[in-house]
Amino acid sequence: MTTHQSDPANRARLRWRSRRGLLENDLVLTRFLDAHEESLTDEEVDALTRLLDLADNPLMDLILGRGEPEGEVDLPHVRALLARLRQA
Repeated sequence: MTTHQSDPANRARLRWRSRRGLLENDLVLTRFLDAHEESLTDEEVDALTRLLDLADNPLMDLILGRGEPEGEVDLPHVRALLARLRQA
């Protein structure tokens, strides 16, 4: 089974998807990945991927704490990663 950490293509893809049109998102996500990318678990990668599926403004609202996850992203591991992103 291929994990995030064992597949350089997956790691590159995650970093590429973290580049956002909204500069504030781009800065937070880039800083977070610079500090934590090598230690992310597959569950954390799944959580980040779910957050990256959101549009820029809803993602920024979640990162800034102006909203909480709803629907498909309202999962414990997404909330845990979001708490880490808010500290970045």
